[in-house]
Amino acid sequence: MAGCKVFTINPGSTSTKIALFDNGEKVFSANVAHDAGVLAQYKTLKDQLVYRRETIMKLLEENNVDLTGIDACVGRGGGLIAMEGGVYEIDDLVIDHSINCANGVVHPASMGPSLAKEFADKYGAKSFVVNPPDVDELQDVARVTGIKGIYRNVHLHSLNLKETAIRHSKSIGKKYEECNYVVCHIGGGISISAHKEGKMIDGYDIVGGEGPMAPTRCGSIAVSDVIKYLKDHDISDLKALCTKTGGFVNHIGISDAIELNERAAKGDKYAEMIWDAMIYQIEKAIGSMAAVLKGKIDGILLGGGMVHNKDLVARITDDCGWIAPVSAYPGEFEMEAMASGAERVLSGEEKVKKYTGKNIFQGFDFDK
Repeated sequence: MAGCKVFTINPGSTSTKIALFDNGEKVFSANVAHDAGVLAQYKTLKDQLVYRRETIMKLLEENNVDLTGIDACVGRGGGLIAMEGGVYEIDDLVIDHSINCANGVVHPASMGPSLAKEFADKYGAKSFVVNPPDVDELQDVARVTGIKGIYRNVHLHSLNLKETAIRHSKSIGKKYEECNYVVCHIGGGISISAHKEGKMIDGYDIVGGEGPMAPTRCGSIAVSDVIKYLKDHDISDLKALCTKTGGFVNHIGISDAIELNERAAKGDKYAEMIWDAMIYQIEKAIGSMAAVLKGKIDGILLGGGMVHNKDLVARITDDCGWIAPVSAYPGEFEMEAMASGAERVLSGEEKVKKYTGKNIFQGFDFDK
């Protein structure tokens, strides 16, 4: 669809990002910070919707941005039951499950579908969710654990991971569905994933504590150590270590990778060790995903905010470049990725999907 206009909305824990794209070009973007005291007044995500909507409308008015004639609105999404990757139409079920966090993972991004649908309805546009964090395309063998009835699932930066793979594929003149990649998102959270012919067949449950240590996340630890930890701590403390108080925060008391590097450069051996350990764990995870793909890899792709760090990219390239060529895509492409998904559907390049609300994994036949 030539000249399509797409409006994207990405609610975060302390801010709301919006962007308007016209024919693939970002013509307006803004990121407004929210006062923690204001947000604390709202007990649930649903309670925040009016405040977030009014904030967006004020931003548009202040910047003289008119959404008349937009073709689609895309909301970040989350809280949905595990699904296949792709672009999904926002309907009543998507709104109900996202805003009520049907999968038990509470994150402000879950307000995205509700906000996108409101603006889409107002301007007569379509509304979509693109590759939300709830994407689950694991191959069967990746689901099995050593405990009967407990199966692995994943929570990853699906939007950025898939967008990075799609962009790289285009840059080498191929389709995402024709390639195999190890794709990494290295930012406040760290996702390492194996992509085979357009499907994310393995990765880590970074919300549940799997994978490498990250600035605010503990990463994988032995079950025996978890049991030991719980002798002196509450279960809520352990849950917080998975997403908020682990990693750099637990060791050094900061979550900023730049500050950690500055401390290391000034001779702080503890900071240096934590930085080295994180990279070491990332490289181990890359090797693991390379084995999943049986060594048939078109590239190792690095995305996310920490990829701006040249030391990190150089070290991963030196240590893992023998597996496959390493390509860096610094920063996050969430807004661009949401817009691109809508554009692919509007142009007919990709078919829109309907959310069923049923877990894509229904167990194995031998479970029944």
